[in-house]
Amino acid sequence: MPKRIAIVGGGYVGARLAKSLDDTAEVTLIEPRSHFVHAPAMIRAVVDPALLDRALIPYDRLLRNGRLLRARASAIDEGGVTLEDGERVEADYIVVGTGSSYALPFKPMGDDIEGLRRANHRVHDQLRAARTIGIVGAGAVGTELAGEIAHAMPDRKITLISAHGRLFPDLPEKFGNALAAKLQEAGVTLIFGQRARNLQSLTEPYTGSLTLSDGTGHDFDLIFPVLGSRANSDLVDRLPGAQKTTANRIKVDPWLRPSSLPNVLAAGDVADPGDNMTIVAASRQLPWLESALKGLMAGKRLDAMKPYRPWGPRAPILVPLGPRRGNSFLVWFTAGDFLTRKMKGEDLFLKRYHKLLNRA
Repeated sequence: MPKRIAIVGGGYVGARLAKSLDDTAEVTLIEPRSHFVHAPAMIRAVVDPALLDRALIPYDRLLRNGRLLRARASAIDEGGVTLEDGERVEADYIVVGTGSSYALPFKPMGDDIEGLRRANHRVHDQLRAARTIGIVGAGAVGTELAGEIAHAMPDRKITLISAHGRLFPDLPEKFGNALAAKLQEAGVTLIFGQRARNLQSLTEPYTGSLTLSDGTGHDFDLIFPVLGSRANSDLVDRLPGAQKTTANRIKVDPWLRPSSLPNVLAAGDVADPGDNMTIVAASRQLPWLESALKGLMAGKRLDAMKPYRPWGPRAPILVPLGPRRGNSFLVWFTAGDFLTRKMKGEDLFLKRYHKLLNRA
């Protein structure tokens, strides 16, 4: 009899893991959304709503043998997963990849895909009407958004505001400085070392004014709050022995176990093994998960296998500034416009994820 594996969450970990095990295990993927939300393309879709239908990919063709349950999990125990409607999914092994939340229009509120579509069109219309744009938060999303707007709408006055002294302070200075120079060349104003004191919303763009920590005031036709992800960890937080770290994430042991339950693993944004919350980190965790689960199905003990080794804070990152420009940190070197464009900027990995979900 094949082993039963329940995967909670169909994001970058859950969807790929479910497909990779579809022929070797009895897989059940539990995911409340109807569509996979491809986050990098959602940034560009703010300036190009025509991209939205490619960024939202239906799940219905993902699995050929396993089950896809459009449902929300309410509890996990050693024997399986309980859904909100009371249905049980019995499982030998459980993987939690419930991901993270972010402001509109980059991720939906809960499972509301149609609401995300409406938000995308609403924000795009606001952006078209705006002349002055403030972006609060200069992580990957804020930096990419500034680059996308500057490329598509070069007549807009864009201000990118960061609480840090430079872009990507955890990475080599050369990388952040190169991105800053390209943004400034595109007309973006950069404000470093300042926090916004009076954000009216953390969940969606709005029109208003900002007071920064130095006391200066700034008026904008449109303000984007992009202050980072928060893990969707409520389900895991209730497990015995679970411990939260930063951004609502759950600490995991070297074998990606978030609790004292020996057959429950966690990965992606919800888990904190020492990786940042990025698609690159999830991609590093996937081969380890596949190997570990196949070893478990073959009768091996998890703690007898090699533990997961995280990237740490200096993982690779690709930051396009629109389809043509950008920089990438690839651990051994920093790449410029050409490699960033070819690796991510032109296609945003859309072909890869359409292939994953078996769409033309």
